[in-house]
Amino acid sequence: MSDAYWETVIGLEVHVQLATESKIFSGSATTFGASPNSQASAVDLAMPGMLPVLNEKAVRYAVMFGLAIDADIGHRSVFDRKNYFYPDLPKGYQISQFDHPIVGRGHVQIQLGDGSTREIGVTRAHLEEDAGKSLHEDFHGMSGIDLNRAGTPLLEIVSEPEMRSAEEAVAYLKTIHSIVTYLGISDGNMAEGSMRCDVNISLRPRGESEFGTRTEIKNVNSFRFVEKAIQVETERQMDILEDGGSIVQETRLYDSDRNETRSMRSKEVANDYRYFPEPDLLPVEIEDSYVAVLRESLPELPAAKRERFESQYGLGSYDAGVLSGERVIADYFEAVAASGDAKAAANWVQVEVLGALNNSDLSMSDCPLPATELAALIGRINDNTISGKIAKQVFEILWNEGGSVDAIIDSRGFKQVSDSGALEAMVDEVIAASPEQVQQYLAADEGKRKKLVGFFVGQIMKASKGQANPKLVNEILAAKLDAAS
Repeated sequence: MSDAYWETVIGLEVHVQLATESKIFSGSATTFGASPNSQASAVDLAMPGMLPVLNEKAVRYAVMFGLAIDADIGHRSVFDRKNYFYPDLPKGYQISQFDHPIVGRGHVQIQLGDGSTREIGVTRAHLEEDAGKSLHEDFHGMSGIDLNRAGTPLLEIVSEPEMRSAEEAVAYLKTIHSIVTYLGISDGNMAEGSMRCDVNISLRPRGESEFGTRTEIKNVNSFRFVEKAIQVETERQMDILEDGGSIVQETRLYDSDRNETRSMRSKEVANDYRYFPEPDLLPVEIEDSYVAVLRESLPELPAAKRERFESQYGLGSYDAGVLSGERVIADYFEAVAASGDAKAAANWVQVEVLGALNNSDLSMSDCPLPATELAALIGRINDNTISGKIAKQVFEILWNEGGSVDAIIDSRGFKQVSDSGALEAMVDEVIAASPEQVQQYLAADEGKRKKLVGFFVGQIMKASKGQANPKLVNEILAAKLDAAS
């Protein structure tokens, strides 16, 4: 037996912190990085007599997400108490939603590396409050509790178990990330915990309809770790099943240092949480007019933008997918493409800009190169002021030192030599200094001649310090060499 025998079944529960200024049931701030327990009010700490008050913006953001995934909107949703005991949960229960979530069934379309697409169902998305955070590093055998996060509004997005590979799961997670950041309802910062997910995995023989026993990997906080966690857990379950064992339903943790999953606790089911309606909150009634206003306010979403990039700019499916994946990248690309050369803009943004950001460990929002300057750089290539090779040098200076394209070209003497008389003199000089190569050229057939021309072009570019106009050089060189024959 092998991978060909087993089918992996994957479902994700994605927890998205909503970008509200205050918590879901209190007026406490939600700013990341504040000193421990400085943003925990009496409501967050579950002091006696404190009552929750629902944050309308959290409701608004949840409805916007539901509309973005073409989901059913719960016109009447109910909050429930999910009972469990953990040190970072002050109340001893979490206010969540169970039978009547605010967002019902919907779907998203994912795009895979080969350009193919798949539709993945979303079972539901419900509002709840986040728990606090246990801190283990600095307490020498003890744990500290920071309740700043307690009460931060979460939207938990539950997928159907329709993904069949780590690639599909990562593509789904990236799609959810793209949607929530386009909507502006979350910053999606996985490093800060603004978005994290639980991964449910089971195996079954291919062709079977019944699901196997699943495990849940808790709180995975990066796309790469989701991919690795799925791969190692799939291998672990496969080894157990092929040895005649059985899978235990449990919650597991992914250890990125050891690249392994390990058991945390047995997996709870709904009955373990003893859900019941939250007595301190009324049901949420959402009118059609409220939904209609939010529907009108939605921005162009990633899938629609990708299709527009293909039709408007003539981009391929892959390029359009990369450039529309994040709103800040899409906006930057369009600002550069306004120069009139969309294909060049797409190449420079994907290769040079995204490559430099990756090497500098920066996000697109921290890009030091204004889109207007990249557009100007492309313009100087197209009007033959500089060559593509020199343009990369200008890009490096812009990236590291700032400045303007034209000022850099002028101050560094980068302007391309397009004077035919000057170029003819360079060509004559190189030909005169290379009699052996000229004879090889004259004796060669047409196919080999094209390769030999590269030698002469290289010598001319070297003599001009890369500033000779390559197109004119090739034209002059061809004419001179043909005349010699």
